[in-house]
Order: sequence, then C-alpha cells, then structure tokens
Amino acid sequence: MIRVLIVDDHPLMRKGLVMSMSSEPDVKVVAQASNAEEALDALQAEDPEMAVVDISLPGMSGLELIKHMLALKPALKILVVSRHDESLYAERAIRAGARGYVMKLEAADVMIRAIRRVMNGGIYVSDEINERLLLGMATGRDGMVKSPLEVLSDRELEVFELTGRGYGTREIAERLHLSVKTVESYRARIKNKLNLTSAAELMQHAVQWVEGEGAG
Repeated sequence: MIRVLIVDDHPLMRKGLVMSMSSEPDVKVVAQASNAEEALDALQAEDPEMAVVDISLPGMSGLELIKHMLALKPALKILVVSRHDESLYAERAIRAGARGYVMKLEAADVMIRAIRRVMNGGIYVSDEINERLLLGMATGRDGMVKSPLEVLSDRELEVFELTGRGYGTREIAERLHLSVKTVESYRARIKNKLNLTSAAELMQHAVQWVEGEGAG
C-alpha cells in the first residue's frame, strides 16, 4: 500500500486528489495538509511514503517545504502537482528534491501514472522537460541554469512570474497568501538582484521573461 500525504491549500483540489487516488486499490491517502506546518506535522505523525505537494502555499512555499521534508525523511518520494506552467517550475522542483511534476489540469490517470513511476524510483516530467534535463547531463553542466533568474529565490520567482502576468501587488499578495508589504519587499529584492532601477523596468523585464524565455 502506497501511503500518501497531500499538501494543497485548496480544499476542493485536495478532495479531487483523494478521489483520484482512492480508486486505486494500492494507494491510500493517510493525511492532508493546507500549509507547510501542517505538512511537517503530518509527515512525522503518519510516516507517508509519498507526498503530493503544491508549489503555492501560504507562508513557506512548496519548493522550500520539499527541502524541509527531505531533511526529515530523505527516503520520501515527492510529486509536485501545480497550476504553474511546467516549463517555469519543473526543473526547480526537481532540483529541490521532487521526483516528478504534474500540472493540475492533467487528467487523473496522468496523476496515477506519475505516482507509480515516482514510487518505482523514476522521475515523471513531460518529454520536453526530460530532454532539457538529459541535455544538461550530457553536456556536463547543470541543465537548470538557464537564465539570470536563477539568482532569485523560489518565492521571488513566483512574485516575478505573477508580475509578468500583469498582477498588481495586492493581487499577488492575495494569490500567495502574503501581506502587501511582504510582496513589496520581494519586488525590491528582485530589482536589486536583477540590477533593475524602477518598477516600470521590473514590469517590462518580467513580461518579456514570461512571454519569451520563461515560457519556453
């Protein structure tokens, strides 16, 4: 029996994941969590073999949570299930320690296939992302270092992406469950790290990245 912990702050999403997994005779959801703190408590209390984790969580991001979970339980298999575009976040998730990445819009059978592949020791990503990972290995370099944006933290990248998609500070704060002041701090750090001098320049840089390099 594959014991699974689901970490997602949306109750309906958790319910859908539970329904998908409950149809499998050898998969059992032993715990659910809506944030990182609950997830870490459940990890120690229920001792799951696999965690299905969303990236956007209140407080600590899913990518940071992955690192903490693996520090507590190195053998844990982690599958990221996110609304974020795979081309933007899959490689970062793998680098954080996840063994697979599935978009939330994927069908239920894709999710189950990903769970089984990860539990069997494999990695589940799309063919495009897999090719990028293999190319990085073949050329003897880190295939994930693609752009100057590698200097951004996981949460900074989320703020940068949403900025590029046209969201304002308050909207970003609501989507990421952060205060407006915190989002403003992240934007200030992003500008500093990317050597940008104004909010307008940040917006332009973010839009270009989302539409160009980041999207592909």
